[in-house]
Amino acid sequence: MRAVVALGGNALAKRREPMTADYLRKNVREACGELAEFASSNEVVITHGNGPQVGLLALQNLAYQDVAVYPLDILGAETQGMIGYVVQQELANALGREREVNAILTTTVVDESDPAFDRPTKLIGPQYSAHDAAEAAAEYRWTIAKDGDAFRRVVPSPTPLSIVQAPLVSRLLEGGSLVVCVGGGGVPVRIDSSGRHVGVQAVVDKDLASAVLAAEIRADTLIMLTDADFVVENWGTPEQRNILTASADAIAQLPFAEGSMKPKIDAAIRIAQAGGRALIGPLDRLDDLLARRIGTEIVPELAAGIAYAGPTE
Repeated sequence: MRAVVALGGNALAKRREPMTADYLRKNVREACGELAEFASSNEVVITHGNGPQVGLLALQNLAYQDVAVYPLDILGAETQGMIGYVVQQELANALGREREVNAILTTTVVDESDPAFDRPTKLIGPQYSAHDAAEAAAEYRWTIAKDGDAFRRVVPSPTPLSIVQAPLVSRLLEGGSLVVCVGGGGVPVRIDSSGRHVGVQAVVDKDLASAVLAAEIRADTLIMLTDADFVVENWGTPEQRNILTASADAIAQLPFAEGSMKPKIDAAIRIAQAGGRALIGPLDRLDDLLARRIGTEIVPELAAGIAYAGPTE
């Protein structure tokens, strides 16, 4: 199987946990331990988010005022190197160094006229109280949005159009390597009138970028690993139900939270409409997800439209 596996933010930084290098390594080591058996016998690309980390780097930049703040595209490249290094090392260790693992810096083409630049939705950085969020918004001219019972900075998240390094990823897979790429959705770039690639101030959603990559490298499956057991219809209401399987058309009719589950659903729909399959489920139960005992699968067609699961196990 050729699969793209997208690691959710919980694989790198858990809520309320300090964003230190030690915690990053601990979380990545645990994630790679879960992935090792699957990665040992399949062609696997690992992608990952960077929302907390890129936000932290932006804050650290603001603290040093002797030089101009680095733009988001460069900070995104920094997080790709930082997180990619740890994932590459820990996955290779988990596999007993029996498979070559390559982390590559990835750029993602976006449209500079994308309406997302006028409507920021991508959550980045740490969580704030309402008071601290208001102060940060006033001081740094940030856009702030609610994240659960807290608040976070939001930045533009344009739709990914293509992954520049997709042909390289294919060659590495064909050579027997495992690949870590599309970190944080890849560094967003636009193509100017002369054909040059130029970085833009945004953070691409890693699930949507992973779907684009999966299509470009002809992957069989896109697996989006998170801390949720299922995709839930009517989440947070008395009518909520766990979705076991859904067709692309049926799930496209349901509303989902813009900054969290919706990008995963959009990515899954994109893969299913191209004839592939997408799985969304918990990192710590990957075997059960693959065996379809837990998690949600989005497929091209399903007679019932949506099949529901029982209560979470």
